[in-house]
Amino acid sequence: MTAGQPEGPLAGTRVIDLTRILAGPLCTMMLGDMGADVIKIEPPGAGDDTRRWGPPFVGGEAAYFLGVNRNKRSLTLDLSQPAGQKILQQLVATADVLIDNFKIGTLAKWGFDDAWFSAQAPRLVRCSITGYGTTGPKAALPGYDFILQAESGLMSICGEPDGVPTKYGVAIVDVCTGMLACNAILAALNARHRTGRGDKVEVSLYETSLAMLVNVAANYLIAEKDGGRYGNGHPSIVPYTTYGAADGLMAIGIGNEAQFGKCAAVLGHPEWAQDERFSSNRARVENRALIDGLIDGALKGDVIAAWLKKLQAVGIPCGRINSVAQALDDPQTAARRMVETIEHPTIGPLKMLGTPFKFAAMPASVRRAPPTLGQHTEEILAQELGLDAEAIAQLQAENVI
Repeated sequence: MTAGQPEGPLAGTRVIDLTRILAGPLCTMMLGDMGADVIKIEPPGAGDDTRRWGPPFVGGEAAYFLGVNRNKRSLTLDLSQPAGQKILQQLVATADVLIDNFKIGTLAKWGFDDAWFSAQAPRLVRCSITGYGTTGPKAALPGYDFILQAESGLMSICGEPDGVPTKYGVAIVDVCTGMLACNAILAALNARHRTGRGDKVEVSLYETSLAMLVNVAANYLIAEKDGGRYGNGHPSIVPYTTYGAADGLMAIGIGNEAQFGKCAAVLGHPEWAQDERFSSNRARVENRALIDGLIDGALKGDVIAAWLKKLQAVGIPCGRINSVAQALDDPQTAARRMVETIEHPTIGPLKMLGTPFKFAAMPASVRRAPPTLGQHTEEILAQELGLDAEAIAQLQAENVI
């Protein structure tokens, strides 16, 4: 953070991060972006699993790890040892949030059960991320994004109608779980102002993946209509898919009848808006293949850039299908500061995604590069817990840190 820059909205909030992989680290990175002091606790010698998830690697670090661990300090700590547990106790005593994604019962095994938290850290907000929640027949199973995409039904609605079920291109269940965890933690912190006490928050990949079904779940629960695969199409809206112009694919999404009429006119077929087969969204859904084919044929008459100019001029939602590189190089990305550069201790200048939320008075910021393993261990033990050099050296000798 540059001198004179306002602090983020969570400045003064301390987070103890016991998570690894994606959902938890994404959550704590978001809290860190908003100004929280995040202490990431990692096993000595190994660290977060994603430190080894590559290639690509740069400066000895995996790009995967770098992408979700900025704005944190790294402390290596062996929590299986009593000395490590004692250090965690001391850190928790000054923390506002503790988040973990251990197997159920792990913290309790180390002495951190509900009774301990109630007595020793009553104002602490605890968040537990699990695979399937803490109750039910699957509670003891570990959770993996790919498996949850399969089990939840998400995969069954992705892919071409005559193809196989397909997973999303990123670990979308992990991503959404991390966002929900952040949301729930902020709610619990807000409630603490009223109650004076913390709360225990549970978020699971299973429940997140079911919640992500949104309108598809509603179709089944309300009308007993099971989900299906529509390729790039929408189960309830037409036209709403990808179409082929003269030089490649583009996306068009029509949300109402006025938009459809304008789109038809731009495509040179204003009569479509009066055709009873297409005059309402319901009719277009029932004649999906026909209208999609007609639109596809019309778009073949010109290139994507020309169509985008014409369609956007009359308010039609449409866009080019960019590669990831094209999207990140787009002028809009730069205008919204969605790519930032920060100095990393072994890499040098490091490009990172920016923050997707913007605060006017208390801006989120990229203040710290993702930490090297144990980079801040001595700093945290000395400054936060008051340990001297001799005590820290003893912990190192005993492989506690």
